[in-house]
Amino acid sequence: MSGEGLQVEGVWKRYGEVVALRDLSFDVRPGEIFGFVGSNGAGKTTAMRVILGVLAPDAGQVRWAGRALTLDDRRGMGYMPEERGLYPRMKVAEQLIYLARLHGQSKQQARAGVDAWLERLGLAQRRDDEVQKLSLGNQQRVQLAACLVHEPRILVLDEPFSGLDPVAVDVMSQVLRGSAERGIPVLFSSHQLDLVERLCDRVGIIRAGEMVAVGTVDDLRAGGTPQLEVDAPGAPPGWTEGLPGVRLISQTGATTVMELDAGADDQAVLRAALQTGPVRSFGYRRPSLTELFRHVVGQERTP
Repeated sequence: MSGEGLQVEGVWKRYGEVVALRDLSFDVRPGEIFGFVGSNGAGKTTAMRVILGVLAPDAGQVRWAGRALTLDDRRGMGYMPEERGLYPRMKVAEQLIYLARLHGQSKQQARAGVDAWLERLGLAQRRDDEVQKLSLGNQQRVQLAACLVHEPRILVLDEPFSGLDPVAVDVMSQVLRGSAERGIPVLFSSHQLDLVERLCDRVGIIRAGEMVAVGTVDDLRAGGTPQLEVDAPGAPPGWTEGLPGVRLISQTGATTVMELDAGADDQAVLRAALQTGPVRSFGYRRPSLTELFRHVVGQERTP
């Protein structure tokens, strides 16, 4: 693993008979956005809580720049929980200043940081509003400001895009990319795999507490089985049935996607498609991250 950045090394966490994390290992490098994806209950939030020191692992460790994380290191983290952790009746700016002071900033530093982030996130006009009076999307922006106002050295965000409108998603994306460009390791979880595919330098897929795939999106997609995509507007549903070695992935409108077993004849597929009418396109492609995710998490774990 990298000697710098954040490293999770062989972490186990059990709750009675339930194994929440199983020998979990990965790293997030300086200036990298790392997407942490998995089904509900896969262990993402548990892993984040171990990183933050909220939970102690049963085995393994979390390291920063090659050494064990200290309390000061964890104070320097920016954490954004999936469930909003704000005081609903406090005013926006008052709350953010309070949180920045808890991280050790002076009143002057806190006020300057709050002013800058409220302006950046489009909340300057709402600074004196109570949090509970904001829309859910704006509450999420305040939560992000709370995560960033103390100038963290590491960002850990649990479902940061949840509930955001498209404009707010763009703002959030810009903030995460800007943080990475300043050398900050960024770890975030999300079920919105299109955003993960677009934003992340690397992705880790967790299943039943175990990391089952790690790499760049291109690397992960390259490791998947190539898929044959046929655009045949006249093809009826089920037209690939009976073709030897062909497994249908999807048929949406004119587009049919399938996998071929080794030795299967793609020209036989083309002939079958032509029998239904014109074929506008015919060729191989790599699976999307969403398709790859479904395939990986759908596999049973090997004991």
